[in-house]
Amino acid sequence: MENRARRPVIAGNWKMFKTRLEARAFFEAFRPLVAESKHCDIVVAPPFTALAAAAEAARGSAIGIGGQDMHWEREGAFTGAISARMLIDAGCRYVIIGHSERRQYFGETDETVARKTKAALESGLTPIVCVGETLAEREADRTNEILKRQFEGGLGALTAAEFSRILLAYEPVWAIGTGRTATPEIAAEAHGHIRKLAAALFTLEQASALRILYGGSVRPDNIKGLMAQADIDGALVGGASLDAKSFAAIVNF
Repeated sequence: MENRARRPVIAGNWKMFKTRLEARAFFEAFRPLVAESKHCDIVVAPPFTALAAAAEAARGSAIGIGGQDMHWEREGAFTGAISARMLIDAGCRYVIIGHSERRQYFGETDETVARKTKAALESGLTPIVCVGETLAEREADRTNEILKRQFEGGLGALTAAEFSRILLAYEPVWAIGTGRTATPEIAAEAHGHIRKLAAALFTLEQASALRILYGGSVRPDNIKGLMAQADIDGALVGGASLDAKSFAAIVNF
């Protein structure tokens, strides 16, 4: 049964792809394909350099723009970093925090995820906070333990009011860009566990209101099966979000 109480969210993470020109071309093709798509929230997260162009190209539509990362400080001597204010200035309403690639390659920790999430909320951005285990951790039967550590470490310090404003994304690292998708059942099991963690840390109401997206090789041919699971409230899409037609097919699941 699809859960219609929680409004679905389909978010595209472009990672290190697309120039400003390519971003404009994408929106020109994408907008007409989702003009009637009122059933879900749509988010696109371009690289920093294309944010303003994407926001301009999405203006007047229901498509929200998100950053792929941010620093927790308002401003300062942090070469190469981008603040929440800068994201908002470029036209963002969302920001992805703690993506597995940031954890894997750029030293992101549960502590920095917590600081960034707080800063995003304080600035009025909606954070999409990512959690998920590696293949080695799954094979060692540590999935629930890893999710608990990341969930409590990244979100444990939030107030109930702050928690009600976040989105969560479960990304099994072993399924990102590998072509290996967690089956809808495996994904739903992890989502159910995350919802239990939310109920333990906050309240049952808040846990049932929390929107949890699935991220990991989401494609037009597997989105329907994923979205049919009661605990899956949307998708964080990588590669398939780079093509207007394929991303629109996922949005219109």
